[in-house]
Amino acid sequence: MRILVVGAGAIGGYFGGRLLQAGRDVMFLVRPRRAAQLAKTGLVIRSPLGDADLATPPTITAETLRDPFDFILLSCKAYDLASAADSFAPAVGAKTAILPFLNGMAHLDFLESRFGGGAVLGGQCVISTTLDDEGRILHLNDVHRVSFGERDGSRSIRAEAIAATMTGARFDSRLSTAILQEMWEKWVFIATTAGITCLMRASVGDIVAAEGVALTTSLLDECAGIAAERGFAPGKDNLARSRTMLIAPGSTFAASMLRDIERGAPIEADHIVGDLLRRGERKDHPLLRIAYTHLKAYEARRQRENAASTRP
Repeated sequence: MRILVVGAGAIGGYFGGRLLQAGRDVMFLVRPRRAAQLAKTGLVIRSPLGDADLATPPTITAETLRDPFDFILLSCKAYDLASAADSFAPAVGAKTAILPFLNGMAHLDFLESRFGGGAVLGGQCVISTTLDDEGRILHLNDVHRVSFGERDGSRSIRAEAIAATMTGARFDSRLSTAILQEMWEKWVFIATTAGITCLMRASVGDIVAAEGVALTTSLLDECAGIAAERGFAPGKDNLARSRTMLIAPGSTFAASMLRDIERGAPIEADHIVGDLLRRGERKDHPLLRIAYTHLKAYEARRQRENAASTRP
C-alpha cells in the first residue's frame, strides 16, 4: 500500500515516521524548506515510548506530485485545509482513501465536496507532540493512539487493508465501526477544553482554584447537548472521564489552542468552537457563544496588529 503523508510536522511526522520505521511504503508531501531540513537531519522522533532516527525519509513536493496513492494521511490545521487539499489533489485517484486526523466535523464536509464522499474515511488521533527548533518531533506524553473507519460503520476491504498496514507500527491503532461517534465525543471534549481554558486564560487546575467548576461543567453540558441533538450523544463513561479531567484540582492541563493564543499564533476557532455552535440549532448556548466570541475577538485583534506591523 502506497501511503502519502501530507506534511511531516508534529502529527503527520510522528505517525508517518512510525509507519516508515515499520517498513511501510511511505512518502511525505512537504514544502521545499522542510524537504531540505529532512534531507539534512533525517526524520527524528524523541518519545518516551521509543525514539526513531530515520535518515533521508522519502519526500515529494506539490510541484512534482503526479501519481495517485492508495492511502493519504492528512493531519494539517483546519485553516490550512484548503491549501493542503490543493497540494495533494494530484495524488487522489479513483480508489484512493483519505484519512484525516483533524478535529471537529467541518473538514469531512469540505473533503467530501472536493473529492467525493466515497474517498473520505473518519479518523482521530490522541497524542501530544510538538516540533522543536531543530525540526525534531517531540512526543510529550505516553499515549499515541489512532482510530479510524468507514463513516457508515462498515468494515470495508480498504479499511481492513489500512488496519493491516498499521498493525505492527509503533503506535496503537484500531479499526472502528463507530468512528463518527468517537469523533463527536472527542469534539465535545476539545471544544469544552478550548472554550474554557482560552476564555479564562488558565489551566484546568487554575480554573478549579478560582471556583470555576460550575462554568466548566455547564459548558461541557452545552457541548454534549449539541452532540445529542445531532444523534451522537456522548456515552456516560465518556462524559464521566471528560468531567474528571476538566475539574481536576491542581491540573496543569490546558487546550493547545491556549498555547497558540499565548504565542500569538492562528487558531482553529471556527472549526472547533464556531462550527459546533452553528450545529446547535434547537436552543441557545450562552457559554459556548461567549467562548466563541472571545476567540473571534482574539482573531480580529491579531489580524489588526499584523496589518499594522506590515504598513510602511
